[in-house]
Amino acid sequence: MRRKQIILIVASTAIFFEALDIAILNLAIPLMQKEFQLDAETIQWVQTVYVLFYGGFLVIGGKLCDTLGRKNIFMTGAGLFLFTSLGAGLSGNFIMLTAFRALQGLAAAMVMPSALSIITNTFTEPAERNRSISIFSSFAAIGSGCGLALGGIVATYLGWQWIFFINVPVITAALTLAYRYIDKDVPDKKQKFPDLISSILLTLVIVLISYVVHYLADFSQKYVLLLSCMAVIIVAWFIFIRRERTKQQPLIDFSMFRTTGTISGNIITILLGAFFLSYLFLLSLVLQQNMHFSAARAGLLLFPFSVGSFLVSRYLVPALFKRMTVLQTGIVGMCLMLTGSLLLMTAMLFNHSLPLILLSIACVTGSGMSVCYPSLTSLAIRDIPVNQQGVAAGICTTSYFIGAGLGLSLLALGMQLLTSASNMVGYIPVLIVSCFALPGVIGLLWVRMKKGIR
Repeated sequence: MRRKQIILIVASTAIFFEALDIAILNLAIPLMQKEFQLDAETIQWVQTVYVLFYGGFLVIGGKLCDTLGRKNIFMTGAGLFLFTSLGAGLSGNFIMLTAFRALQGLAAAMVMPSALSIITNTFTEPAERNRSISIFSSFAAIGSGCGLALGGIVATYLGWQWIFFINVPVITAALTLAYRYIDKDVPDKKQKFPDLISSILLTLVIVLISYVVHYLADFSQKYVLLLSCMAVIIVAWFIFIRRERTKQQPLIDFSMFRTTGTISGNIITILLGAFFLSYLFLLSLVLQQNMHFSAARAGLLLFPFSVGSFLVSRYLVPALFKRMTVLQTGIVGMCLMLTGSLLLMTAMLFNHSLPLILLSIACVTGSGMSVCYPSLTSLAIRDIPVNQQGVAAGICTTSYFIGAGLGLSLLALGMQLLTSASNMVGYIPVLIVSCFALPGVIGLLWVRMKKGIR
């Protein structure tokens, strides 16, 4: 029993640091921006490349567990995460930092599915497995909460480099325990090696789309580069689709996307990713640049809402699922997100009213995200056969992170086109973020009105 508990802790460390690493960066971004003397539109690439590489390689990471073994992939991914954390903290320029963040996203895409696979194969009894997965999932909320608080405090008093350095000792301990306690792999030799080329092509396409969107405002100066990127996108997408149609074991089985629930669940999950990461990015800038909060003070302000998110996930969401349909719960969640963005915009119109900002945070990070994510995931997989639901859930998570990366790039484009050169953040970017949530609400209401969809 002690061995199983250690394995659960080690595996849960994976999702903890995945959530921590996304959240912890937000409050440190203004400090990085100041050190590297970059504008807000450029510094967001530190977050964008992480989520795009994470999303782009997540499906292949899961399939590698089956061919090369879950322990092998976990150890390799965790080791790469440790190395890239150290490299990011030691980076002396923005390009080096961005490169290490991209590799860190790749590492997370290996660690996450292998950690979940380790848990499901260690805890075989249904009740024991469900309890373990619940504990594993709760570490995501804890990671986000700690990230929002620690990011500000650590960056303020130790420097932004330490938001990466704190990963090193904990991951080292996790690797040591994993090597000792997790069983050796017995890979299934019948499994074919997954299509790594298709995964690279998919990631290349979404990264280049983000790049083109990001710099579209400078098209007259960079038209040769941007047109070249568009050509590469078209060619890479054509090759990707052709490979997916001819492979016996495609990276993404498009035949799963036949029902309204699956299609709408994934599309709205993309919008959710675009909204949430963009909201956190803007909120950090508003608190630190407009309201002159220190990163530590901003982190402490956000921390109680992250605790609230954990409580909502633990107690309120299961109650909602008992009383309401999955679709109705998703509508409630997306309405909370839209309300939160409109409250933030209203707060900025009224001289950055702190009570309105707090209400906004309560709607988005305190409750909305906790309601949205599980309901949209359930919507995306409910019409999928049981033996394919694991893959479908992975694709839904991929949709979220692709949306997050594209959303940040669209936000950057909007900030370049519609705001002044001032370091202050105006209400227009918040309106852009609201535009990510509004189609989500409309889309879910449309699905609700279709006959037979609940």
